[in-house]
Amino acid sequence: MTDSNLSALDDKTLSALDDKQIIELYLQRCENAINETSLRYNSYCTAIAMNILHNQEDSAECVNDAFLQVWNSIPPQHPTSLSTFIGKITRNLALNKYKAQNAKKRGGNNKAEVLSSELEECVADIHSVEDIVDNNELAAAVDEFLSTLKEINMIFFIRRYWHGDCIEKIASSFSVSEGKVLMSLFRTRKKLKTFLEKRGISL
Repeated sequence: MTDSNLSALDDKTLSALDDKQIIELYLQRCENAINETSLRYNSYCTAIAMNILHNQEDSAECVNDAFLQVWNSIPPQHPTSLSTFIGKITRNLALNKYKAQNAKKRGGNNKAEVLSSELEECVADIHSVEDIVDNNELAAAVDEFLSTLKEINMIFFIRRYWHGDCIEKIASSFSVSEGKVLMSLFRTRKKLKTFLEKRGISL
């Protein structure tokens, strides 16, 4: 997902620097990079972690670890979208912590399983948004597809499958019914499947 697709979801920017300037701080190994990242993306990353862990302390730990991982990754990596880069790191850390905490549990209908089953309607071998981001061809196609949607439908899709928001929370945020959100997501998944099939992307 590009930064433009996520911009509508970002919290109010507290950092005076934009992503390009913050990334440059990392490249220069300036320790203020982490502080600027926290100012700009702490709430954003905390929301992602909380949607998975539902625990403030665990989420804060994931966010701090994410900031440190960004520091250790740039350089050599040079992301074009800091929000996507740090969001992916935060999700992976939160999912790993969730899996570790629930390793001994059996069955259940946890959020990760629900989201995976929904996405599998579109792409059988994809189990998470991270899988999409890691597949360059698929990521480019999904990004192109999202740009064709009405803004509200694009936001519903990203809020559900990138942030992991529940249907009730999405509906409440936009003052619409849960049924409207569910129908939008259903239609978007069907359109995505058709879009990918027409481009010959293996499903």
